[in-house]
Amino acid sequence: MDPKTPPEPLPPTVSPTHPPVRRRRWLGWLLTLALLVALGGGAWYLIQRSKAPAAGPGGPGGPGAGRAGGGGPGGRGGGGGAAANTVGVATARQADIPVQLEALGTVTPLANVTVQPQVSGVLTEVLFKEGQMVKKGEVLATIDPAPFQNALAQASGARQRDEAQLAAARVTLQRYQTLLGQDSIARQDVDTQAALVKQLEGTVAIDRANEGTARLNLTWSRITAPVSGRIGLRPVDAGNYISTGTTGGVAVITQIAPIDVEFSVPQDRVPEVQERLAQGAQLEATAFDRTRTRQLARGMFSTLDNLVDTQTGTVKSKARFSNADGALFPNQFVNLRLLLRTVSSAVVVPVTALRHGPNGDYVYVVNEDNTVSQRPVTRGESSVDNVAVMSGLKAGEQVVTEGGDRLKDGARVQTQADRPATPASGAASGARRGNREGGRRGERGNREGGQRQQGGAGAAEGGGAAPPSQPIESATPPAGAPVPPATPTVPPTPANGPAR
Repeated sequence: MDPKTPPEPLPPTVSPTHPPVRRRRWLGWLLTLALLVALGGGAWYLIQRSKAPAAGPGGPGGPGAGRAGGGGPGGRGGGGGAAANTVGVATARQADIPVQLEALGTVTPLANVTVQPQVSGVLTEVLFKEGQMVKKGEVLATIDPAPFQNALAQASGARQRDEAQLAAARVTLQRYQTLLGQDSIARQDVDTQAALVKQLEGTVAIDRANEGTARLNLTWSRITAPVSGRIGLRPVDAGNYISTGTTGGVAVITQIAPIDVEFSVPQDRVPEVQERLAQGAQLEATAFDRTRTRQLARGMFSTLDNLVDTQTGTVKSKARFSNADGALFPNQFVNLRLLLRTVSSAVVVPVTALRHGPNGDYVYVVNEDNTVSQRPVTRGESSVDNVAVMSGLKAGEQVVTEGGDRLKDGARVQTQADRPATPASGAASGARRGNREGGRRGERGNREGGQRQQGGAGAAEGGGAAPPSQPIESATPPAGAPVPPATPTVPPTPANGPAR
């Protein structure tokens, strides 16, 4: 080539980057749109399949659909059959239903005594332990008895002295009376001696009372338990000087066996309770803990108060429990259940089966053809779980307990056991797996496309351009197909041949 001859200009290069990027972007949008359409179609199919009624005997040509009868030839059945509602059912049965009264009660002891000293003195001994169970008459503490023993001795000596004087006065009066019969003494002396005898008799009576008081004080120096029960915390120690009226006393004793539970009865239920008591019935009472799960004790109804509380409209009542095991503790809150009577052989259904309408109470009865009938009933006594039906229902009939809000008379129903299984869960999991696999293939295609872009850019820098008519491979290969390796881009040859 002549160095003086200028080189021929190169043909304009076409950027190999923009057309593949634009084409790949449109391809991505198309794939996304196709995926959304596929997912929407699958969801619509699953919804329609779950709503479709179970297949029934069809007409000629194939099975029909729907529970309401046969279908047309080769079709899905007559369109008059409605989908069955899934409900919960229970069977009416005969059982004894208790008529009970539920109330919140407070455990109250029969006696709560603060033991006070009756005499003053130094506390020498404390013979009980905190929390100890004591019996009535048991010695709890002692006060120094020496002062009371001395007072008793003084009172006894004074009584003996005055009794001797009385005896001498009586002998003298007897002599005066003898002399008066002989007319040897004046009557005035006899009367004076008789008055002296009466005076000494009074003095002796006072002395005897003083002696009894001193003996009683000596007895009170030994402090004993007035009732049987449990002793609380000790308020005073030995060595302290105590007197009558000491704050807190020597001990506090609470009687816990037997023990009462105080509760309130609504004034509307008072006549029923009084009627049962007038019949001589023993009303059983049961105490439960605050969660109503553990039974604490069993007892009997005790008494009613004599007036109604105007603020609450209730009457205070008591039930007595033996409480031999100490399960009931004073001032404890418990749930009390009072058994008034028992209705025998009543037709009972769950509480959820009984419904209320403008015309009264009713239930939905399941017929043999899997339809329901709305039947009015008369409600009786009820417990926590069951209610008695006095009329309108027989034992052995099935009633709807769940799902009755969307029913009407004559509606078709099915139980959970009769409901056909749908593959919705499997199709949904398959769709999720397909989404994950499609995402992974898309990422792999994007990486391969980036490698091809880098190869094309290198070829352009080397003086070549990719043919515009060369097809670009799809970023997302078909499912299950192997991913082809990246094809290197060969730079094009100039039209006039290689430069020499």
